[in-house]
Amino acid sequence: MEKKAKIIATLGPAIYSNTKLKQLVKHGVDAFRINFSHNTKGIKKIVSKIRRIEKSSNKKIAIIADLQGVKLRVGKIKDDSQNIKYNQNYIFDTKKKIGDRSRINFPYPKIIKRLKKGNKILIDDGKFTFVVTGKKGMVVTTKCKSQGCHIKSNKSIHIPNFDITFNGLTPKDKKDIKTAIKLGCNWIAISYLQNDKLIHEVRKLIKKDMGIISKIENKNALKNIISIIKATDSIMIARGDLAIDIGHSEVPKVQLSLIKKCSQLSKSVIVATQMLESMIENSTATRAEINDIATAIFQGADTVMLSAEAAIGKFPAQAVSTMAQTILSTEKYKKQHIEDFKNSIISNKDPVKSILLSVKDIAYNPDVKAIIVFSNSGKSAKLVSAMRPAAKILTISPNVNVSRQVSLLWGVQSINSRDANGWKDMMSISREIIKKLKFIKKNDFVIITAGLPFGKAGMTNMIRLYKVGT
Repeated sequence: MEKKAKIIATLGPAIYSNTKLKQLVKHGVDAFRINFSHNTKGIKKIVSKIRRIEKSSNKKIAIIADLQGVKLRVGKIKDDSQNIKYNQNYIFDTKKKIGDRSRINFPYPKIIKRLKKGNKILIDDGKFTFVVTGKKGMVVTTKCKSQGCHIKSNKSIHIPNFDITFNGLTPKDKKDIKTAIKLGCNWIAISYLQNDKLIHEVRKLIKKDMGIISKIENKNALKNIISIIKATDSIMIARGDLAIDIGHSEVPKVQLSLIKKCSQLSKSVIVATQMLESMIENSTATRAEINDIATAIFQGADTVMLSAEAAIGKFPAQAVSTMAQTILSTEKYKKQHIEDFKNSIISNKDPVKSILLSVKDIAYNPDVKAIIVFSNSGKSAKLVSAMRPAAKILTISPNVNVSRQVSLLWGVQSINSRDANGWKDMMSISREIIKKLKFIKKNDFVIITAGLPFGKAGMTNMIRLYKVGT
């Protein structure tokens, strides 16, 4: 049994070697994430390694460029990490000097001007708390209110109940989008968006065969969630920053609600942040972490993501293996109780969705072993994946970047092949692919979907039920 939910691993020094990258792909990684918030020097060589592994493994691998956005971060600090004592005075200022045990750079003068006594400054995804006790010019004095506090370079800043409005890409994001295009990335992940304006701005800057992932990390995004889901290609529930903004206890219900909304609107959803956090240091996961992964899969997530566990963890291969095994176990249960997990799709009289919903109904027949989707743009592949059919989904596209992009979607095995030039040619390509698939036997049924006329990215308007061997 092959897993249908997909795994993203974040690139970092722990997995840069060819051996480690191969291990991760073998254990079940389907996509790699480049975090543009961190140093990306030498990333071109890493991408080249991934593309060579892709070729040798005969498995399409998506690469995601995760933009930094306007996420607030402290500056660099001496030795990359400093311990701060509980109740110690600590200064945040705009000086561009390397930080130490007494101060650190806070490169946001407009925010410093608005800070008041009593404001909290949370560092490193909310792990460490500092309370403002005074301010003089561009120097903010705080007290550390966390035990065992150690500040690292470039870690995130969050100020609760402090609204910061932004609706445009930063100069760095625009530069990083150009880099992502040169690297051949298949997805752009937008950080800290508050509405759909950033999605439309990014759409104008990227290639047509690239997808957009919108990261949900704040209250404003939740307020505008329907317009965001409709405008984007995929949603990422970035639970670390989201928890800081709305409260940890609110995240579980928001996660379930977002997955349901994405399912109804036929958009894929990624669940991210601290899924196997203990495996940064330990070779085994906690029961709570295993349950967290299983819950995301039970709820209907397309994809789950590893961050620090892969990028800087001591046991990245074990983390991927643990995640893959949990997915398989959960999906086995879902398959055995399929009536409890059928998706509710809102078609809104959309004729293409209505056609593909009939594909889903046919695919629940046990004699139907696969759905072959001819998809030039990837749109049909996304819709079929969102339907969660019981049969295996095989997508065929002449565009290798589209093939890589849709390989991130639930249940999709992506194949890069020439485009059909007519009805007979479509059947010929389908038969060639079926011959190579060991799980399809003579007299099994396969559903074939495509858009006519061939050679144009348009709507799916054709379904054929094909009996193998006839």
